[in-house]
Amino acid sequence: MKNNKNLMILVAGPYRSGTNDDPVLIAKNVQAMTDAALAVYNIGHLPVLGEWFALPLIEAAGSTAIGDPVFNQIFHPIALDLIKHCDAVLRIGGPSTGADEMVSAGLLEGKIIYRTLEEILPYK
Repeated sequence: MKNNKNLMILVAGPYRSGTNDDPVLIAKNVQAMTDAALAVYNIGHLPVLGEWFALPLIEAAGSTAIGDPVFNQIFHPIALDLIKHCDAVLRIGGPSTGADEMVSAGLLEGKIIYRTLEEILPYK
C-alpha cells in the first residue's frame, strides 16, 4: 500500500533530555533525529526538525548557553509553529518532555502521529 500524498513530517525526539546539557550527548540526539529524517525522506516524504529552524536563529539572536532566555524564547516555539505546517509528527527516542509536547500539539492540530517509521506508508 502507498500513500497518495507526499507528507511533511516533523521528527520529534529528545534534544536535551538525559544529557545534562552535554554537547556530545545532545549531538547524538540530533544525529538520531537526523537519521530518522533521512529514513522519512527515503520513504518518499519531506522530513523536518525544529532544530533545523531554531538553532541558526538562536545563534543569530545571541544566545550564549543552552537554556538561556534567548534559547528558550525561540527553541520550542519554532517547533510548535512548524507543526501547523506539517501533516504529521514522528515521535522517536526515549523520554522527552519537549518531544511529547510536539506530539500533544500535533494531536491538537489534528495531525497524524507516528510512533515508528514502519507506520509511515511510502509515497509513490
